[in-house]
Amino acid sequence: MTEPSADPTLPSKAAIVRSIVFTLALLYLFLVGVGCLSSGIKGLGSGVMNAYMSADMNPVLGLLVGILATTLVQSSSVTTSLIVGLVASGEVQVSTAVPMIMGANIGTTVTNTIAALAQTSASPAFRRAFAAATCHDFFNFLSVLCLLPVELVTRAIFGKGVLEAFSGVIAELTTGTSGAKYKSPIKVVLKWGVQQFKDLLEWFGLDGRAMAILLGILGLVVIFATLTLIVKTMKTLVLARMERYVNRFLGAGGPVALLVGIVLTVMVQSSSITTSVLVPLAGAGVVTLAQIFPITLGANIGTTITAMLASMAASGDTAMAARQIAIVHLTFNLAGILLWYVPPATRRLPLWGAEQLAVVATRSKKVAVGYVLAVFYGAPAVIFFLSRALGGD
Repeated sequence: MTEPSADPTLPSKAAIVRSIVFTLALLYLFLVGVGCLSSGIKGLGSGVMNAYMSADMNPVLGLLVGILATTLVQSSSVTTSLIVGLVASGEVQVSTAVPMIMGANIGTTVTNTIAALAQTSASPAFRRAFAAATCHDFFNFLSVLCLLPVELVTRAIFGKGVLEAFSGVIAELTTGTSGAKYKSPIKVVLKWGVQQFKDLLEWFGLDGRAMAILLGILGLVVIFATLTLIVKTMKTLVLARMERYVNRFLGAGGPVALLVGIVLTVMVQSSSITTSVLVPLAGAGVVTLAQIFPITLGANIGTTITAMLASMAASGDTAMAARQIAIVHLTFNLAGILLWYVPPATRRLPLWGAEQLAVVATRSKKVAVGYVLAVFYGAPAVIFFLSRALGGD
């Protein structure tokens, strides 16, 4: 009697081991890239970012920066890692970065919304797919509309916004600000990696400002390249199982579905992949909008792990600020869930908004395309560049 053959769509054990080792190597390079970015910005001298991201920068512009950056690179992980790197350099304040983090949360929803446009040929399928994609949009819109004003009001009254203050307390507890001088072996290894890049640039005869600029550029390239490869590697490893896992746990709903979204997103290092897998399932009528919603919110939480990892590359006086902005990302998403998912009454609002927009978009596919172009690209770009041209902060 022969044993059943292994599923040919699933990777072998050897392939899994190779993928894990490769991913760990990429993760190390990713953290070194964040270190290079921070070191490069520091090397440019104090105040280099003030012309663009000063402490009194209009929060709406900060929000638009986050949206545009994320929609252009198609990854909130890249954007939040860059924001952490900027904060770790000491050139961007946590208060300035908070709206940018919120904008990155909005920008990441564009990928699954674009994925829904692929089903424009069948009206019922498109309506279901577009609603499944845009419930993520509406959750983030509502969270920003609620939490950004609260952040600004509390900042005006108390000197620090509620997210900034809360994340500061948690950062102090987790970063270690006592007098003990513990040298983390991880940070020692990361510093060594950054130093190799510096030595390479010195070997080419670069120093001073030129070296700082190239080190920052190298950091950006390494961050983008390593995250792209991590996502591709983990996508190959996990995607064959992903729909199976999603289908198995969709009926559970609630906390279980949230946990599924978190785990899948941490595994593939991309909330866009997790949420985009749900779109065709919704279009086919396999899952309902209510079943998809908690997995989407779990994906929002799962994607915050990248900023947390990036904050590990920070050292010295700015280490706590880097950890703080990473915690802001997590806290913002958790607060959004408490507001727009936990209470049954408010939970219906993002779903209702998504359903109504899907009905309108089904009647005219131009509306669907216009929505994506205007909300995620056109309006943020026009408002941002007009503001800069007119000399606004």
